[in-house]
Amino acid sequence: MTSRGPAPAVAGYADRVSVTPGEECGLYVSTTASSFRVSAFRVGWYGGTQARQVWSSGSIRGRVQPEPRFLPDTRTVRADWPRTLTFSTAGWPEGAYLLRLDADSGHQRYIPLIVRSTQGTHRTVLIHAPATWQAYNRWGGHSLYAGASGAYATRSLAVSFDRPYDADGAEKFMVYERAAVVLAERLGISLAYTTGIDVARDPQVLHGAAAVVCLGHDEYWTQEQRRNVTKARDAGTNVLFLGANTCFRRVRLEPGQTQPDRTVVCYKTSARSDPLYTTQPSLVTTDFRQAPAPDPESSLTGVLYEGYPTDAPYVVHAADHWLYEGTGVRPGDGFDHLVGVEYDRVTPAAPVPEPLEITAHSPLVCGGRRSHSDSAYYTAANGAGVFATGTMRWVEALMAGTPDGGRDHGMDARTRTFVTRTTENVLRAFAQGPAARHRPAARPNVSELYRTRT
Repeated sequence: MTSRGPAPAVAGYADRVSVTPGEECGLYVSTTASSFRVSAFRVGWYGGTQARQVWSSGSIRGRVQPEPRFLPDTRTVRADWPRTLTFSTAGWPEGAYLLRLDADSGHQRYIPLIVRSTQGTHRTVLIHAPATWQAYNRWGGHSLYAGASGAYATRSLAVSFDRPYDADGAEKFMVYERAAVVLAERLGISLAYTTGIDVARDPQVLHGAAAVVCLGHDEYWTQEQRRNVTKARDAGTNVLFLGANTCFRRVRLEPGQTQPDRTVVCYKTSARSDPLYTTQPSLVTTDFRQAPAPDPESSLTGVLYEGYPTDAPYVVHAADHWLYEGTGVRPGDGFDHLVGVEYDRVTPAAPVPEPLEITAHSPLVCGGRRSHSDSAYYTAANGAGVFATGTMRWVEALMAGTPDGGRDHGMDARTRTFVTRTTENVLRAFAQGPAARHRPAARPNVSELYRTRT
């Protein structure tokens, strides 16, 4: 992207977060330019170019769309624009796509779109996180974090996919997901693509999958998504968590103006105001670990989200673990700035699967309190391996020290090399089926590292 321009210059959204190959998709575009074009790029390795154009439109007349609607009960911003165009995805391979809007003024924006797989048997399934993208989306002045004034008290209680994303239109995908997609495609393993919203609606893509990969920032999950990923793990599917703060918020999906699952509901600390608080407590939209139906994420991930913000070195503990094969690390080796900005740790007081091994144990300070971030590996009864990195910067580190690493937080090429090789190791191993059948077992060490509470 060369120039975003001011916010009204050009922006748009799709009428769905994903399509199956050949399905039609509608776009809703507003621009101050007289005309614009749309180009579709599939993200992948492609010999290092990292994307390939698969389609482009002709010139389309531009128009400034009406002001968005504001739904006061939940402080939801919804564009509800008239549809600008419809296009077919016939011939598009499954994968992660960026639709680029090019206004004749020279300004550009992205619209992310996943062309999802319907079958994942023997494949590694990449789960993209549009619910989290939307939670942080500030377009129209409201997100699940703040209202137009910037105050938490005026935040949205529900956010809509029927509006553009802010910034370049694909910020969360670009920072926390794209580099992992490129790496996985470079390895040549058999991949499938989906989203957390689709996994909640139809878990078929997880049936018989070799592995499931949750990417760098995947905070907002429905109860159905968590149940379906847990069932896949229990059936022998390996699970890889490449970020931190994963599966932290429980959300609910509700319809938009014209489509189902277009609204992400999350009352957070106002959970008692959630209409389902007394009738369906397991669907109340607050943190998974909170009442009225506490279910800490650590029973799936092995680690528990603890804090924000922090910036600390990643410190290797189990240097001889197969995850780190070929990295040359020794016990105590550190990688500056790799732990942040949010982090997870193993918390013995929370439900933790066994056998579980802490592979990295990184001292840090967060909010004036000393603690640790942990990478952890465990195996489930059916042989599935589960690895959680414990840091949100893992995917960002894949770009550290490169022109794409604009938010690399000071991480260097040495860190990129270490994270890349470790990620390659786990993706290759997990693509071979239940990890316990062909990789060394986890060596329980939680009691050793957490003899006293830190």
